[in-house]
Amino acid sequence: MDDAVREKARGVKMLLLDVDGVLTDGTFVPGSAAGDETKRFHSRDGIGLVLARKAGIKLGLISGRSSRIVEARAHELSIPFVRLGVSDKLEALHEALSQESLSLPDIAYMGDDLPDLVVLSRVGLSATVADAPLEVRSRVDYVTQARGGHGAVRELIELILMSQERLEELVQGYLR
Repeated sequence: MDDAVREKARGVKMLLLDVDGVLTDGTFVPGSAAGDETKRFHSRDGIGLVLARKAGIKLGLISGRSSRIVEARAHELSIPFVRLGVSDKLEALHEALSQESLSLPDIAYMGDDLPDLVVLSRVGLSATVADAPLEVRSRVDYVTQARGGHGAVRELIELILMSQERLEELVQGYLR
């Protein structure tokens, strides 16, 4: 990791995430006629989000798709800022900034595809997953080694927490 990325990560106060292709692998398995679908979330990402919350980093999800499963996962992980089914991710970003009294350099955002570029191009720390399209990977500060839905969020959170010199103290909490 280069010094510029480390410096940007040091200032992160809120982590916003796209869902499909970031917290999940991006595949959809249709369910019932009621519109239910199946998504797979990686447990390491969940632990990473818990670590971020314990470190005082605010969390949020911004997705173009609505999903009861995502709502349930966000509730389970105590993610307070959840905007699903949004057509304007930039508007959702500005809503998060206003709600939390933050500015763009305070925000890290991880997205994986073209609709995320409008947010990725504005935040303090932009990140994407290893399997994102080249058009996205070439425009962000950090590309994870992990693919979407396979621990990429945890990887970004550990980068942020290491840059803020908080990771080891949080790990120590699991040894007590």
